[in-house]
Amino acid sequence: MADEVTVQKARFSDRVRIRSILGRPDGGAGLAGQKVRISGWVKTGREQGKGAFAFLEVNDGSCPANLQVMVDASVSDLSKLVATGTCVTVDGCLKIPPEGKGTKQKVELSVVEVIDVGTVDTATYPIPKTKLTLERLREFPHLRSRTNSISAIARIRHALAIATHTFFDEEGFLYIQTPIITTSDCEGAGEMFQVTTLISHTEKLERDLIENPPPTEADVEAARLIVKARGEAVAHLKSAKASKETITASVAELNEAKASLSRTEERSKLKPGLPKLDGKIDYTQDFFGRQAFLTVSGQLQVETYACGLSDVYTFGPTFRAENSHTSRHLAEFWMVEPELAFADLEDDMNCAEAYVRYMCKWLLEKRYDDMELMAKNFDKGCIDRLKLVASTPFGRLTYTKAIELLEEAVGKGKEFVNPVEWGIDLASEHERYLTEVVFQKPLIVYNYPKGIKAFYMRLNDDGKTVAAMDVLVPKVGELIGGSQREERIDVIMERIEEMGLPVEPYEWYLDLRRYGTAKHSGFGLGFERMVLFATGMDNIRDVIPFPRYPGRADL
Repeated sequence: MADEVTVQKARFSDRVRIRSILGRPDGGAGLAGQKVRISGWVKTGREQGKGAFAFLEVNDGSCPANLQVMVDASVSDLSKLVATGTCVTVDGCLKIPPEGKGTKQKVELSVVEVIDVGTVDTATYPIPKTKLTLERLREFPHLRSRTNSISAIARIRHALAIATHTFFDEEGFLYIQTPIITTSDCEGAGEMFQVTTLISHTEKLERDLIENPPPTEADVEAARLIVKARGEAVAHLKSAKASKETITASVAELNEAKASLSRTEERSKLKPGLPKLDGKIDYTQDFFGRQAFLTVSGQLQVETYACGLSDVYTFGPTFRAENSHTSRHLAEFWMVEPELAFADLEDDMNCAEAYVRYMCKWLLEKRYDDMELMAKNFDKGCIDRLKLVASTPFGRLTYTKAIELLEEAVGKGKEFVNPVEWGIDLASEHERYLTEVVFQKPLIVYNYPKGIKAFYMRLNDDGKTVAAMDVLVPKVGELIGGSQREERIDVIMERIEEMGLPVEPYEWYLDLRRYGTAKHSGFGLGFERMVLFATGMDNIRDVIPFPRYPGRADL
């Protein structure tokens, strides 16, 4: 007798995840006859048979598919169950739907008991059965995860994060948690969010000064006179050879008067406004004793561990105070930044290509059902694009060759919004033209002009270019930016001076070159850009759970 097929329960709950039913190769048909408990939210519900029973489409977020649930009126009040957004926990028996019902599902749940119901006020619930625009959904960040599109993106994003950690773990990299608060500007762009307690302290002080005005000069003088009088009293007692107890008591009064004077003088110096020194804000009085910011990159910090532990990576939130409202920019975004010790630019490019291809293969293997939803609703070419990247070696060409190809296109009548000439930073339209039209596959462009790249990128022998590379992909353009790092202390000092950067904030970074310098390389992948590329979504605000951009920081 064959072993009975059983459905797997969630380990930390008494429910069965819908994915473990519908995600089976047989669509759950092999589980017919089994009793299960499922929980989830009603996507759609309808009463039928003149109110004798109801069909619910229930989803618990574990997969894009809904489980059809049939409830008899004798089991529960159907009116409380059918509203979109209602949360239900039910016990029932899985069964094969009758033929000809029109359902595509191989199994449905016939409810025997309703365990719990979280009702919905249909008059105010903002996520109706009808499809809302993605822009409209951004107004409900606390509820939009219940929609098909946003839940699918969340699962895809999760899969890409797991793929990231798995790839680097398999390749022997260590995961390093770099700081979110930093005193270094990796990009040198200056568009950073400042971290300070000076403003809140100043506001508190100003309120206090209104409620308790500071001492006047007359108050300070009065306190000085009290100290003088107490001092004279002590001197008189000593000259009169008073008792030890009397003198001790008088000295105590003198000390209290001195302490009171000190407090009075200090408080008399308090003034409204931020603390200043030589006409500038005095950051020595700030929380960290100096200016601090939210990081734009963990690269510089993770390099310190690469120069001691070899291969490392960081994966975390980064921030940029760029007042941009485009569909490609966020104020808070996530970066994956590996750093490879004893590696040159060629090694760096090989690692970047392997990583991107690994993520594409992972999605195709682990989240194909979600990718099918994205292909159906947003970008019909997204699955083919993943397959292309997963199976096709990336093209490679120098920046100079890329410019030549773009200039040839212009000569043949191609029009770009941004002009093409050697020395420019490639725009998204240039990158997409190269990947989508010229090569029709991902590209790695390398050896960029030093004038458009950061100080830490290794200067090539020609003195004009640096060992930098960008991975360009169809749909998005630049996905990865990286370089071989400049390990020569004299050269990097010259680069810092050329770019007009202060040396002092980077002394610790220069120490990595002073003490046991090593060849090393690294890159950064914008995680949201990877999600954009994978899903085919048009706006980056829709591929991160809680988007932050100018004017919006909800929740």
